[in-house]
Amino acid sequence: MRAIRNSAKAIIIRDNQLLVIKNTTDGEDWFLLPGGGQNHGESLREALARECMEEASVVVEIGDIVFIRDYISRNHEFAETDNDAHQVEFMFQCSISDDAKPAPGCETDQWQTGVEWLPLESLADYMLYPAVLRNALSRGISPNHITYLGDVN
Repeated sequence: MRAIRNSAKAIIIRDNQLLVIKNTTDGEDWFLLPGGGQNHGESLREALARECMEEASVVVEIGDIVFIRDYISRNHEFAETDNDAHQVEFMFQCSISDDAKPAPGCETDQWQTGVEWLPLESLADYMLYPAVLRNALSRGISPNHITYLGDVN
């Protein structure tokens, strides 16, 4: 039996732009929220703070969970390469200081090629994963409301 992996992700919006991790595979750019897997003995908030520093060199102020999603790889386009992964992502509304300068950190993932700000009104133009965020974030985040996005990519 394979384990389900928990992951904490940061939704950081400043000046109507979303902070993302830029990745490149075979010359094609794609984007993810900063964050990553939770280690044994680590809270989701601790995992998120660590991952944001490792990937984007930012200290985050962590707010509430706003989205939860399952990612069951066999149900999506990356089934052949994701080795039967099952991940549950907890997406927190976060902020960074106004003078923070996001940049690739000390422990980036293998495909990471940068850190960027994407305009909220143009998210549909980017390969942002999970793709459901393109519409969800353009509508805004409802405070004190958690949305389960389902098994989506």
